[in-house]
Amino acid sequence: MKRIKFGFAPIRNGRVALLCALVVVFSCIGFKANSQSSKKVKNAPVFSNSVYEGNDKVYKDYPLKEGEFYNPILQGAYPDPAITRKGNDYYLVASSFAIFPGVPIFHSKDLVNWTQIGNVLDRVSQLDVHDTGISAGVYAPDIEYNPNNDTFYMIVTAFAGGAGNIVVKSKDPAKGWSDPYKLKFGGIDPSLFFDDNGKAYVVHNDAPDKGTELYEGHRVIKVWEYDLEKDQVIAGTDKIIVNGGVDLAKKPIWIEAPHIYKKNGRYFLMCAEGGTGGNHSEVVFVSDSPMGPFTPAPNNPILSQRSLNPNRANKVDWAGHADLVQGPDNKYYGVFLAIRPNEKNRVNIGRETFILPVDWSGEFPIFVNGLVPLEPKLKTPAGVVNKTGKEGFFPNGNFTFTDNFTSKNLDYRWVGLRGPREAFISQSKKGLQINPFPANIKELKPTSTLFLRQQHNSFSYTTTLDYKPASEKDLAGIALVQSEKFNYVFGLTKKGNDSYLVLERTEKGASKIIGSQKIDARKPIQLRVKAEGDAYQFSYSTNGKDFVDLGGPVSGDILSTNVAGGFTGTLIGLYATSANDALPQ
Repeated sequence: MKRIKFGFAPIRNGRVALLCALVVVFSCIGFKANSQSSKKVKNAPVFSNSVYEGNDKVYKDYPLKEGEFYNPILQGAYPDPAITRKGNDYYLVASSFAIFPGVPIFHSKDLVNWTQIGNVLDRVSQLDVHDTGISAGVYAPDIEYNPNNDTFYMIVTAFAGGAGNIVVKSKDPAKGWSDPYKLKFGGIDPSLFFDDNGKAYVVHNDAPDKGTELYEGHRVIKVWEYDLEKDQVIAGTDKIIVNGGVDLAKKPIWIEAPHIYKKNGRYFLMCAEGGTGGNHSEVVFVSDSPMGPFTPAPNNPILSQRSLNPNRANKVDWAGHADLVQGPDNKYYGVFLAIRPNEKNRVNIGRETFILPVDWSGEFPIFVNGLVPLEPKLKTPAGVVNKTGKEGFFPNGNFTFTDNFTSKNLDYRWVGLRGPREAFISQSKKGLQINPFPANIKELKPTSTLFLRQQHNSFSYTTTLDYKPASEKDLAGIALVQSEKFNYVFGLTKKGNDSYLVLERTEKGASKIIGSQKIDARKPIQLRVKAEGDAYQFSYSTNGKDFVDLGGPVSGDILSTNVAGGFTGTLIGLYATSANDALPQ
């Protein structure tokens, strides 16, 4: 799933020696956050009345009618979707990088209404990302149900803790997953295929054999036989089944995210091609054996938005990295990633999970309307009622998510960074207390930060903060984070004997104070960030109704993937630290 260069340049289709280096750099040296106490501490900030509200124009212009649902089905940074089915139950997973817990998993009965049932990697013994850059960690998961042994498998690449490619198993995805089995092969984007004769295979992206690389971005797809008893690939069975892509003469780049399907006795290999940016697409091959040789379909690509008018309305782009499943109507559907850029073509929301029906009436599957501009609405499968946002189902469109932190368990939408949320949160009668770590949002450490994903181009987020900072090293408030080197911090700190609100912008790791204001912190204050496309406005209220802007609107440029690099969307966080360096002016 990796095609974007880390760093500060816009998205490119190539990659430096990142993949090899990450395994070495992120060595397994133990998880430090476990030693942090989650007990209540004196003078810790308390957050309450958390309200996220989406306000995208597209959902006002295209109200739902009966029998319709919105695309994407998972708004916000839920990229690289993979899906499987057991009976009438569908399970979907997505990438999570250095977010903890890792690999969110969703359940549905109908492909329209989804419920998050947890996270596959929810223990430090499964996922060690304590010193990992926000866009490393785990990515491009695959989930498969094996009817031969009634077991679910999730296989993923983990660039953290020296893990590499790993697989975990479960009899029931809602009841937790095993510790990882470390797999003995390199490369990325692995997926499993279980044949009806009981045999199993792993396919994945890899570098060409040493000395055979022809150009930057030249990759191959490999297949291995897989030992189900040992949960390990069988040494010596590896074979290259795709070299470069559909047509090597055209120098295709980043053939990846492979999945094998069996239909009418033949084996179909579907892959992403072109890199995860503007040239992204989905292509398909066919063979009489899972070990190949595979022949490309004549109608590739079967999904892409790359050749369309760049100024089209309600633009959806970067479509690819797909997986197929049979729906409740026995027709095929494909989940895939794509983006909804803002008016300046910036990708602040990140890559989201979309779905389309797939026509497989001919020899090869093709995404229905997958080569024309994607529409914001789809027809529900026959007999399915859209209940999104109701009865506990994940919302989409314009919605409001309110959390007063009175529930015993946190909503799954709240996530940590590089370590467990439980290491720094505790509940009180006033709200959620965040016990600050001596770690700054700009450090490669677990941060005491509770995040939501930005899910709209236009939104507002408001929270109430009860806090009296003791020194300039103390700060609590809101953080908007694209990465440790690109973020905004809007928080309450101290200067001398006075409390101050500060707004700090960090770009390429260099921080600048945009505004600061002395404030009376004896009573709780409300903090708000409001985005209208690329313009973000930070404001505060001391009386609960009148909001005062701190500084003018600021650009969301540093919160965009194609400015900051990396793979995540913007995270909106409740942030506390005892290592503050955002000092009032």
